Amino acid sequence: MFNLTGKVALITGAAQGLGRAMALALADAGADTLLVDRNDVGAGETAAIIQKLGRRAVTAKCDVSDLTQIRGLFLRLDAEFGRIDFLGNVAGDGILGKPEEISLEEVERCWRNLVLGRFCMCQEAGRRMLAAGRGSIVNIGSLASITSLGRGHVAYSMAMGAVAQMTRELSTEWAGRGVRVNAILPAQVVNPGLEHRMAERPDLRDRFLSGIPAGRLGHPDDIRGLAVLLASDASSWITGALIPMDGGNLAANAGATVGEWK
Repeated sequence: MFNLTGKVALITGAAQGLGRAMALALADAGADTLLVDRNDVGAGETAAIIQKLGRRAVTAKCDVSDLTQIRGLFLRLDAEFGRIDFLGNVAGDGILGKPEEISLEEVERCWRNLVLGRFCMCQEAGRRMLAAGRGSIVNIGSLASITSLGRGHVAYSMAMGAVAQMTRELSTEWAGRGVRVNAILPAQVVNPGLEHRMAERPDLRDRFLSGIPAGRLGHPDDIRGLAVLLASDASSWITGALIPMDGGNLAANAGATVGEWK
């Protein structure tokens, strides 16, 4: 049920973090991959690991806020593979700023990165999947898709909220024609950007951990099993789902006590 041999997966943000972990997991399950990132070197490193697994891996440079580049990317997919079975919509930059100070230009840039680009990716992949009568799309959202974070996340949270609703709408439109669309909503997953923010504000790590009953921050590898599940036939009746990947963060009330208590 979890075998992806013969399947083709396109993953954005494949140079590092969740994108790389997703790509490696799918390749380990048998999929060939088109690895997309602005970082050519990092994508190439991911490709080298996949090739050692005996799977095919092709890299492509693309800015996911640029619609022309996205359309060109799918022409490359057609030429290289001639099919797509799975889309991992991972890449996209968030922008922080206080609501009363952030410029509308920054809000729009955040929206293009996280919403318009993701929708264009879904549209291009969806057209091909609908023609084939099968396929799976996973959008990476955030707990900010359904809860608020504060700390200047207003533009990011608005965009991630749109990603959640886009996922539901696409699922509703396409499920009857063989295409499933789900979203994964991570809490704080360690990456270079998060490490930098925690270094600037040492209180953040403890603040994050105080709301995570599992007692640790996320790691990119935490997505591996979930990615394979959603790409495979094992999840053939799962669509339109917003799946937290958060160590129990969403389940815990803000006033909950995490860990032992007396």
